[in-house]
Amino acid sequence: MKNKIVAGLVFGILLGALDGATAWFTPEVRDAIGGIIFGAAFKGMVVGLLCGWFARRKHSTAQGVALGTGLGLLFAFAIAAMQPQHYYLQLMVPGGLVGLILGYLTQTMGAASAVNK
Repeated sequence: MKNKIVAGLVFGILLGALDGATAWFTPEVRDAIGGIIFGAAFKGMVVGLLCGWFARRKHSTAQGVALGTGLGLLFAFAIAAMQPQHYYLQLMVPGGLVGLILGYLTQTMGAASAVNK
């Protein structure tokens, strides 16, 4: 990847879409699978961008993973709280894992900015 923010953007969209696609295993929400995948990809993109921005400024895998996990959990909690059937476990576990992976990937992939070299 060219830089950490682009890495966060790309991996965020891909992992978010994959996270949203797992909603297929919940029969009650299958009719809304397209919107779920789009929303999860958008959520992943935002978390990836924030993790990439953080990774350009701070070179700490542990802090990047902690930030990614926290952001993933926070956004997943917000989405779960808006649903009429509060699927907290079903949304927060994969959301936290996606954030964790994004925090790790943005710290280890992509070139550091010229300022930080």
